[in-house]
Amino acid sequence: MALLEVTDLHTSFFTDAGEVKAVNGVSFALERGKTLGIVGESGSGKSVTAYSIMQILASTGKIVSGSIKLDGQELVGAGEKAMRDVRGNKISIIFQDPMTSLNPTYTIGHQLIEAITLHTNRNKQEAWDRAVEMLRLVGINEPEKRMKQYPHEHSGGMRQRIMIAMALACEPDILIADEPTTALDVTIQAQILELMQKLQEEMGMAIIMITHDLGVVAQMCDEIVVMYAGSYCERGTAEEIFYNPRHEYTKGLLRSIPTMDTMGQKLQPITGTPIDLLNLPAGCPFAPRCDNAMKICIRQAPESMVINDDHKASCWMNVKDLFEAQQAEATPEPKATPEPKAPLAPEDVVDEIFAQEVAAAERGAAQEGGEA
Repeated sequence: MALLEVTDLHTSFFTDAGEVKAVNGVSFALERGKTLGIVGESGSGKSVTAYSIMQILASTGKIVSGSIKLDGQELVGAGEKAMRDVRGNKISIIFQDPMTSLNPTYTIGHQLIEAITLHTNRNKQEAWDRAVEMLRLVGINEPEKRMKQYPHEHSGGMRQRIMIAMALACEPDILIADEPTTALDVTIQAQILELMQKLQEEMGMAIIMITHDLGVVAQMCDEIVVMYAGSYCERGTAEEIFYNPRHEYTKGLLRSIPTMDTMGQKLQPITGTPIDLLNLPAGCPFAPRCDNAMKICIRQAPESMVINDDHKASCWMNVKDLFEAQQAEATPEPKATPEPKAPLAPEDVVDEIFAQEVAAAERGAAQEGGEA
C-alpha cells in the first residue's frame, strides 16, 4: 500500500463569478522514502492540490469529489479534529515565502515551541530542547541565541531553514515543499535542496516537491506529475519524463529551458496564455496553445493512456502514433523485386559465353564418369 494515494481529486473555488475548477481529476501515489515532483506553470493547480491534501483551503474552496488516503485512512470528509492530528504529525508543509509564513511579532523560539506543543505531548522545556536540536540539524549556528531572535533578524536562507526545522520538528511521514527555493539565490537554493535530501535519508520521510523549476525535479524527484489547467497531463519516472516526454505540454516545457545543446540559441517559449478555469473547454485544455492540435483535440478531452508501467500521458498524439504503428504492422511489406542486371560489355559477353561452355563440358564429363 502506498503511503499517500490521491485518486480523481476535484477541488473548486465558488466565487461570485462562478465555480473555478482549480483541480480536475488529479491522481497519484507516493511511496515511503520517495520524492514526487509536481510541476507546471502558475495557475496549473499545483499548490491547490497540496492544500487539498492538508485541507487548508480558503473559505471559498471545497473538495468536490475524489479520495485522499494516508496509510489507508480516508482524509476527505475526516473533519477538522482528525485533520489536526494529521497536520504536523504525519504531513507537514513548507510554504513558498518564509517571511509571510513566520509571524514577525513573535520570536523564532516561540513559534517553534508552539508548533511542537500543539502536535506532540512534549512540555515547554522538552519543546525548547527539540526546537534547539532541529535548528542545529538544519545547519543554523548558535541555535539558543537564534531562538530569542525575530524573523527579520535572519536572512532569506536562514528563514527557510527555520521553516524546514518547524516542519520536521514532529517527524512527519510526508513533507510537502511548496516552491521552497523560489525566493532564494542559486547558492542558497542548492544548500536547501541538499539539506532536504540529507534529512530525507536520515528520517526516511517522503517528499512532495511542488515547483516550476525542472532543474529542481531532475535533481530531487523519483516520479514527476506534470499539471496543466488543474489536471495532470503526464506522469512517470523522472527518466521517462525527461527522455521520453509524450505530451505536447511537457515537450514545450522542456524546450523552454536552456541546455548545453542550446547555448547561444533562442529559447522556444510556449505561446499563448493559460485557459480560464471558469470556462473549461470540452476538449484538451492545452489544444489552443498546441502546434500539433487536431480536430479531435478541440472536441474531446483525451483519456489517460498507459505508455508503459512507469509512464502515463493524456494526449491524442499517442493514440495517433499507436494507430499508425498498428497500421504499419498490419500492412504487409511489398515483395522486393530483383534489381535488373547492368548490360555486359562486349568483352564481358565473350567471357560469359566461354564460362558457360566450360561449365557444360564439365557436367558432361561428370555424367560419363558416372556411367562408367
